[in-house]
Amino acid sequence: MLDFLKKMFDKKPPIKERPPFYSIVCPYCFSKFEPDEVVFRASHVKDNDDDFMLQEDRKLSEWRRKFNLSQVDMEAVIDPRTIPDENKSYMENVLVAVADRYGETTKRRLCPNCHNELPISAGRVPSNIISIVGASQVGKSVYMTSLIHTLQNTTAANFQAACMPLSAEISRKFRQNYHEPIFDRGTMLQSTNPNEQQEPFIFQFVFKDEREAPLTLVFFDVAGEGMVEREYLDIYAAHIKNSSGILFLVDPLQIRSIRDKARIHIGEEEGEFANRYDEPREVVISLFENFIAHQQNSKTDIPTAIVLTKSDMLKYLMEEDSEYIRPNSNVFRNVMHQGYLNNTEFENINGEIGRFIEKVDRPFKDAVDVYFKNTAFFAVSALGANPVNKQIAGVINPIRVDEPFIWLLHQLDYVARRDAT
Repeated sequence: MLDFLKKMFDKKPPIKERPPFYSIVCPYCFSKFEPDEVVFRASHVKDNDDDFMLQEDRKLSEWRRKFNLSQVDMEAVIDPRTIPDENKSYMENVLVAVADRYGETTKRRLCPNCHNELPISAGRVPSNIISIVGASQVGKSVYMTSLIHTLQNTTAANFQAACMPLSAEISRKFRQNYHEPIFDRGTMLQSTNPNEQQEPFIFQFVFKDEREAPLTLVFFDVAGEGMVEREYLDIYAAHIKNSSGILFLVDPLQIRSIRDKARIHIGEEEGEFANRYDEPREVVISLFENFIAHQQNSKTDIPTAIVLTKSDMLKYLMEEDSEYIRPNSNVFRNVMHQGYLNNTEFENINGEIGRFIEKVDRPFKDAVDVYFKNTAFFAVSALGANPVNKQIAGVINPIRVDEPFIWLLHQLDYVARRDAT
């Protein structure tokens, strides 16, 4: 009987019966629409036809302007409503291609609101998007880099999947601007400049089991000031509202009591300390004003992982019988989840970090409890050590960086949660 109950508990949720098609969430502007609302980018140019010559795409230009990207002339936009039904091609009940009046076929589907090109799978699989939020100086760029590195090199294999950039251009930019500086040269990234070019980094976590929909990870490497300044929040509100999961990053050095104690232990000159910090509660307040307040009961039920970053810094609070962090803390021990969310390890870290945040920043913990229905607490170290003079000494050893992501996989019914056998 016990074996039977254990098998029932271990069993992964059944794969839901798929609908004819899925609503699409654009991974660029985060608007939500149905597959038959897409438009297409022409596959060719006709200089003697005003409709098909290279031209400014106003919707795309407006989107690119928000990210300080250069303006470019593009091929024409084709509205499928102007195309006869016999010139339309469908796959799994989703319009995927049209032939224009010149007989030229295009498969380049665009978001109807920003005219960025959509993923090939859009409409045929759920648009499950994971977003990352956090205040300035929290280390979103470094965490993103370390998480993608870990997903590609370890996690994906443990879950019979692959972590792939959405395009060759995203792959190149991520490698040159993020992965190589940190993992090849041991150099810290510069803080994101809001006046420089920025656009989303989009990856897909694709399972080898074709019945499982891929999971889209969208990383906005925008300046953290965006989480407390209104001009960024239009995009962020839509980003979060249509996300399936949230990674909410909290730097322990944002919390005054921890920052002061760490400075006493290591001195002002050693390690990296930011000149200014936004309190974590300010980010929650911004989210509330611009997004959560508009939800039912002024709460969001989007699964949210509260992620304490730079957990290696907590060693400066470590004391026997400490009310904060003890030497045998789960925080300092890396854990690998293989094929499922290890329930024991998850409960240990969730309980410890939840209690820790409650002690060191009660206003933030109370704000999270009030505005978020479904949360869990984690601690990660993207590098394994605090950089000195923008350099990382020795081998980079990320600690527990993929654990919040795996919890979100469980929340979205991709993986089981059970005790280790």
